[in-house]
Amino acid sequence: MTNTLWRNHILPFTLLVGLLAAATLLGDYLLHRFDLVWVGRYLGIPGTLLIIGSLLYSLRKRKMITAGNVKSWLSMHEIGTWLGSLMVLLHAGIHFNAILPWLATLAMGINVISGMVGKLLLARSREHVIGQREHYQLRGMAKEEIERAVFWDAVTLDAMSRWRKIHIPIFIAFAVLALGHIISIFLFWGWR
Repeated sequence: MTNTLWRNHILPFTLLVGLLAAATLLGDYLLHRFDLVWVGRYLGIPGTLLIIGSLLYSLRKRKMITAGNVKSWLSMHEIGTWLGSLMVLLHAGIHFNAILPWLATLAMGINVISGMVGKLLLARSREHVIGQREHYQLRGMAKEEIERAVFWDAVTLDAMSRWRKIHIPIFIAFAVLALGHIISIFLFWGWR
């Protein structure tokens, strides 16, 4: 059976997004079940700090930080944003109290998914398409036949390669909305 782009690359991505959703639902259920909803209220703070800390990867990638290896920073970025996002999602819970926090949560979710597209799908998908082309070339197929054979994988790869153009602007939208939420908390907090 031929390895497909879907089974080898898109399915693991889908499972990781599903794991985030399942962990969020299970965590929210457990917080409610054990009457610990108040814990969720404060999970936004460490979650946000983890997300902010994970941004150090961008500084390392741009050589503003020289310590450490880029792959280690990338791993820290991925784990930090995933765990931070989980905490923020648990913080958001299933409660609808105001539009600003929900817009920030939505922007964060879209940003996490776009980052995972870059990590999990793009590099592996590119390798897959190149590997398929090489495989067909070794079998002696004509160039037109090869392009026909990898057409849908190549179209999928082309669509996914545009992820960077949306990842950064979505992060900026998330950051602005999250900052607005944080400021509003400080403005309207019962400081008595």
